[in-house]
Amino acid sequence: MKMEVICSPSSLSWTRSISHSLHIPHSFSVGETSRFRVSCSASQSQKANRMTVSVTGATGFIGIIIAEEAGWKDCIEESNAVVNLAGMPISTRWSAAIKKEIKESRIRVTSKVVDLINNSPREVRPTVLVSATAVGYYGTSETLVFDESSPSGNDYLAEVCREWEGTALKVDKDVRLALIRIGVVLGEDGGALAKMVPLFKMFAGGPLGSGKQWFSWIHVDDIVNLIYEALSNPSYKGVINGTAPNPVRLSELCSQLGNAMGRPSWLPVPDFALKAVLGEGATVVLEGQKVLPVKAKELGFPFKYPYVKDALESILK
Repeated sequence: MKMEVICSPSSLSWTRSISHSLHIPHSFSVGETSRFRVSCSASQSQKANRMTVSVTGATGFIGIIIAEEAGWKDCIEESNAVVNLAGMPISTRWSAAIKKEIKESRIRVTSKVVDLINNSPREVRPTVLVSATAVGYYGTSETLVFDESSPSGNDYLAEVCREWEGTALKVDKDVRLALIRIGVVLGEDGGALAKMVPLFKMFAGGPLGSGKQWFSWIHVDDIVNLIYEALSNPSYKGVINGTAPNPVRLSELCSQLGNAMGRPSWLPVPDFALKAVLGEGATVVLEGQKVLPVKAKELGFPFKYPYVKDALESILK
C-alpha cells in the first residue's frame, strides 16, 4: 500500500492506522510543511534519496506513526532509523498494577526494539535509535537545577527512567543512540494543557499545590523538531534533555495560561484535592524539577518557543 500525506512537524498524525514505516526525504527542513510518502517497498534510487524511520508509540501525544507489532521486524529492517516513544501515560491515578504497567510498557517495547535492531543483518540494520525517556530521571526538587550530567533521583519515576534508559543502552554500539529526556509537552490536542484548560474555562484554574514547584516544559513543535534533528544530525547522541531553556514555577505557568485565555488564575487547587484524583501520581506536579537543555543548546538547537508565554499564545490563539 502506498499513500502520500501532507503534514507539519507539530502534528505528525493520521486519522487511520498505517502499518508501515515513515519515509523522510533527506531534503526535509525542520519546521517546514513537507510531503511524506508512506510505503513498504521502494526502489534503490528512491531509498538513496530519503530516510526511512520506524516509530513506536504513535498513539501518544508526540507519536507519529505506529507499526503493528507483528510487522515490527520487517519495518525495522527496512528502516534507516527508529524512534521509540512507547509507554503507558503516567498522568493517572497510580495503583500497584498501574505502576507495574507504567514501567513494563516502557521496558517491554524498548527491549523488543533493541533486540530487533541487534538481530538485524548488518546490511539492513538501522544506524540510529532515538529513544524517549523523561525528566523524571532526576527526581524532584524545588531548589536544585538539573542538566544531563546530574545524577538520578531515588523515587519511583527515577527508577523507571533508569531502567528504561538502561534497556535502550543495550543497542549495538554501531547504532547511534540519542536518549531524549522529555519534559511536560505543551500542545493543542493533548498533554498537560488538555487537563488544565477546562478548569480555566470554568474560571476555576489556578496553581496546583503551592505553585512554587518548577515546571520543565517544551512546546510540541520543539520536541518533534528535536527528534528530527536527532535523527539526521550525527552530533546528537547520548542523553539530551527535551525541555525548553526557560522552565517556570507552576504559579507562573498558571498565570500565563490565565492571561492567554482571558481567565483568572488565582484560585489554587489544594494538594489533597489533587491527591484524591491522582493518588501517588500527584507527586509529578506537586513537587516538580528544574531541568535545563544544556546539551541541546551546546548543539545549537533552534528552540522555536523558548518562553512559556509565547508557547501558550501560539497554542491557544
